[in-house]
Amino acid sequence: MLANWNERLEELYDQMVEWRRDFHQHPELSFQEERTPKIITKYLESLGIEVKTGVGGRGVVGTIRGGKPGKTIAIRADFDALPIQDEKDVPYKSTVSGVMHACGHDGHTATLLGVAKVLSENCEQLNGNVVLLHQHAEEVAPGGAIAMVEDGCLENVDVVFGTHLMANAPYGTYAYRKGPIMAAADRFDIKIKGRGGHGSAPHETVDAIAIATQVVTQLQHLVSRQINPLKPAVVSVGSFHAGGASNVIADSAELTGTVRTFDPEVRDYIEKELKTIVEGICSAFHATAEVTYFRGYPAVVNHDKETDVFVEVMKKCVGEDKLIHIDPIMGSEDFGYFIKEKPGMFFFTAAGNEEIGASYPHHHPKFDFDERAMLNAGKALLSITHNYLCEQEVLEEKLVAEKA
Repeated sequence: MLANWNERLEELYDQMVEWRRDFHQHPELSFQEERTPKIITKYLESLGIEVKTGVGGRGVVGTIRGGKPGKTIAIRADFDALPIQDEKDVPYKSTVSGVMHACGHDGHTATLLGVAKVLSENCEQLNGNVVLLHQHAEEVAPGGAIAMVEDGCLENVDVVFGTHLMANAPYGTYAYRKGPIMAAADRFDIKIKGRGGHGSAPHETVDAIAIATQVVTQLQHLVSRQINPLKPAVVSVGSFHAGGASNVIADSAELTGTVRTFDPEVRDYIEKELKTIVEGICSAFHATAEVTYFRGYPAVVNHDKETDVFVEVMKKCVGEDKLIHIDPIMGSEDFGYFIKEKPGMFFFTAAGNEEIGASYPHHHPKFDFDERAMLNAGKALLSITHNYLCEQEVLEEKLVAEKA
């Protein structure tokens, strides 16, 4: 049965490439997606799939009803783009100035449409249901996932899975991790107010730039000297704006940055201490500070059982040598909201290929990926679905026996 599903997906490959390239040529920014969800909706409806639109804002949820009762598995793909100018020299280059798919979301969407086609054609063989989560706005907090969850997209769902095309890994492999795999992401804005004046009389001023540089320096000590080195954390200042003339001492400065953590206690501690450091330095130099801390996506923490299922399924389908166990990644993903709500896991499908120029990092103006990876991603999702809706009891018994 699964072999037939995979063969059918291979037959749809050209269509998947066509979808992906169409989405790539017509990218839409987070919370501004209009064309993409309409295309998704129209196609799912053409397959006879139950569709709910406007989920959590701009999300689309399709439900494939199986021929027999059983579990319900949800599969997620995101479809928003980034505010980046496409610099690739390819026929499917973005037609929207300053906007491009630089993270593979176009491929995620095309993959899930192909998977939807295969499963809808074989729905009578399913002991349970499949929920297709087409998510908007992954790139910009608060993200689309939390709104879709609050809008009920996971009602009656038993497990949820997702994959991300990974352009910095060679095509043909899969990367996974049990437990924390991607970090929580927060943002901070700092506004420092001093007293400006002439550059020749610094003693008459409260130099906002000098104070801000002290803040930047001391924030580096937050991780290196206050956080347990066995608990990963990152504090990065990404922008520094102040002044405007060479002979004027600035009266204000603004800093923005990001914080990445896995441990909830470390996350809380950094938020508290960051504010303490900034306010303390500014007070010492007779300036004032306004610190705004924005909580972003939670960490993506894969569930043990679902990760074990993924590993066993993929060993059987592609072989253990195709699976790569990776260290935690400090990048973030709002898929974490889905697996805070329901058991599940998130994995990466390798999609890099230097021979075709698919070697640039994610969010790069020349980002691209080996489109054959969409087949690999789709086959993995079909294999997981087949396990849960066609042979789950057999695998669960195997896992229990191995741990006994």
